[in-house]
Amino acid sequence: MKFFLPLIIVFSILINPLNTNAEELTLAGGCFWCLEHDLESLKGIKNVQSGYSGGNLQNPTYENHDGHQEVVLVNYDSKLVSLPEILRLYLRNIDPLDGKGQFCDRGDSYRPVIFFKDSNQESYAKDALVSASNELRVPLEKISVELKSKGQFWLAEEYHQDFAERNELKYKFYRYSCGRDQRLDKLWGDNARSTNPWSE
Repeated sequence: MKFFLPLIIVFSILINPLNTNAEELTLAGGCFWCLEHDLESLKGIKNVQSGYSGGNLQNPTYENHDGHQEVVLVNYDSKLVSLPEILRLYLRNIDPLDGKGQFCDRGDSYRPVIFFKDSNQESYAKDALVSASNELRVPLEKISVELKSKGQFWLAEEYHQDFAERNELKYKFYRYSCGRDQRLDKLWGDNARSTNPWSE
């Protein structure tokens, strides 16, 4: 059996090759339902999961995630989409001038944060914030998106995953009543929030 084990391992890799281009990015930007929905349409993003991160509380829940932000974990293929593209779309779908919450959701849970895993992601994040300040024509110090080293990601409850898709009417009502799109259009300009501005 010991002679066959290496062959089995090699054969399994050939059948199911590892995706060496798979990358992850953790982002906070208000309600995770909205951020998940806004990022999923970008070509190259494999999936987006809602959850909690940024705090010290173990096993946070929707009812108690004190110290954590609502976040999304973005899994993407770096051959199909670049980190700057994802960060640009992220910033276009939040209010980067509001560090005390997002839209109608206020407080620490809803602060915008980019969680970087290494110096490379941190560098791209800093560049993205500079680009946002230039585009919005505001000083960089007005951009209130925190950059923070990545910590543990805690997956949110099942009913939060793909909420927009599974609860379309409720999601649309929430999004409209929260004033999210109205503020984004005012901030970035009408039609500036293309779900995939790089596909054209």
